[in-house]
Amino acid sequence: MRLARVIGTVVASVQDARFDGQKLLLVQPVDEHAKPVDRTLLAVDAAQAGVGDYVLVVQEGKSARAVMGVPDAPCEAIIVGVVDHVQTGGEQRFLKPAKERT
Repeated sequence: MRLARVIGTVVASVQDARFDGQKLLLVQPVDEHAKPVDRTLLAVDAAQAGVGDYVLVVQEGKSARAVMGVPDAPCEAIIVGVVDHVQTGGEQRFLKPAKERT
């Protein structure tokens, strides 16, 4: 599972039928300080996330398809939760978008 920030939506007018009714979001993996790491991912939204939200992403096909409930869907990443805060070393902090970081 990875921590990521939703940076955009994806609209596909032509798509595999197994994605009918699914929202697709573009996510940027981040570290525990909300700094971008790795490349962006396209993920199915199973947590009603929106642009700017920090989310938990499962990036493994079999698990993603299990969450979707579609065992043969061509899916490698799925958003399974929206993050409220991160706690490390006994310190709880709320993640802020890049433009709000100090």
